[in-house]
Amino acid sequence: MDDHDRTASLMTPSKLAQVKPKSPASPAAWLDQMAADAGHAHVRRLAELARGIRAQAATRDASAMAAELTQLGQALPGLDFALLQPRGWWARATGKSRSAGAEFAVQFERIEALTQSLAVQAQAMQRQQQEQASGADLALLELEVEFRAIDKIIDQGARWLQDMRNQLKTRQATAADSAALQQVKDDAARCEILVARLKALRAVSSAAQQAHQQAQGAAARRLAVVKMLQQMVSSDVKAWRTRVSALANAGGDGDSPALSLEAPSEAHGELQLGVKQAAADCAQLQAQDKAFAQSLDALDAQLQALAG
Repeated sequence: MDDHDRTASLMTPSKLAQVKPKSPASPAAWLDQMAADAGHAHVRRLAELARGIRAQAATRDASAMAAELTQLGQALPGLDFALLQPRGWWARATGKSRSAGAEFAVQFERIEALTQSLAVQAQAMQRQQQEQASGADLALLELEVEFRAIDKIIDQGARWLQDMRNQLKTRQATAADSAALQQVKDDAARCEILVARLKALRAVSSAAQQAHQQAQGAAARRLAVVKMLQQMVSSDVKAWRTRVSALANAGGDGDSPALSLEAPSEAHGELQLGVKQAAADCAQLQAQDKAFAQSLDALDAQLQALAG
């Protein structure tokens, strides 16, 4: 461990709280080091956590799911139940009834392929959610521990500065010569170095808290989307496939479906509504993921400013 890290390791809240300036106060070299290193270990850990959280978040891109929902949403209105409406003797005689049924079957197969692709994507999203949940929770917990530790350093450092400034006023009033006055000025300047450091730490803590809140919001939104997609696949898609496939099979065989169109049409409408809602929820998730990424950018900027 180098001198910089060694000094930083001493700047824990408990150590800082134990620091009592001696009278007359003489921060000198100690204050120089403290101003440069206050909260260093916590800042460094924050940077490590932010990098890890960003890397994990990059693997949770919802754009593929959004694309699947868009394609399915655009395809569903193309299933034309009117093709299966009862037809007259001329349609049966000319074979138009048969071709209409075959066309309906083709439309169904095209949409069916999209529902299967959506189901695969939903399963992958759920699997990723399950695999990453514990690691993401732990990272956020550590993030909170670090920015709360920085907050304690800021509070205790501010109290230390107040005590120091009070002692500097007393020393200035009782200074016996120009050398003593100069020492007071030097010590006051060193205090201002710490003021700047605490201000920068406050900015880092604020950015970390914002990132933490955005991460929690994005995680909650993602979990809700995953559950909603699983419900849609197991309910709406399943009901649609069961009810409409019978019509498609009959139409593909060239028979006039004896089945009622009411239940299949209802299932089709419910699936359309479900896909529309899922697309809206997915768009909200993407917006929340974007806000989370921006909060990580803001945190990185503050960390870079502190390092620089």
